[in-house]
Amino acid sequence: GSGKSSLLMLMGGLERASAGRVTALGEDLGALSEDALARFRRGAMGIVFQSFHLVPTMTARENVALPLEMAGAPDAWERAGAELETVGLGHRAGHYPAEMSGGEQQRTALARALVTRPAILLADEPTGNLDQANGAAVMDLMFRLRAEYGTTLVLVTHAPELAARCDRVVRIEDGRIAADEGRA
Repeated sequence: GSGKSSLLMLMGGLERASAGRVTALGEDLGALSEDALARFRRGAMGIVFQSFHLVPTMTARENVALPLEMAGAPDAWERAGAELETVGLGHRAGHYPAEMSGGEQQRTALARALVTRPAILLADEPTGNLDQANGAAVMDLMFRLRAEYGTTLVLVTHAPELAARCDRVVRIEDGRIAADEGRA
């Protein structure tokens, strides 16, 4: 209720600011048309939600290939397969979300968010629907891939142990910044 997820939605251009400006990678997101905003997100951002948001009628590989296909990438199928291998799910590429565990679904969502090699990865409580072991595995993978790909990770979490792994922690209470610790 403090506004963390709303802030992430604004940062991702999924919601429009009612006041002020939201800038990402030098772009004023509020000044972009819906089409331009979608192109910006597709090229520069990956988003991982707590509830996965996988298309239930698509296999893991089809879900991961989707952003590439929308961008017209001719090698979408191969890149999706490679990204699933990276997150340890190459053997599950032909499975539908309902046939996968929560941890597998979240790793599929992570593969989909990272397959385009975005400059920014937004993650909204990415371990919230997972048990402790799967949550830890997903976060280890997320931080490893962040370092490997050079992606900026913006993570919303209630978990102090996850926040402690971040370079900067901004604590929000009642819609206001209560603390800003770490590198600016």
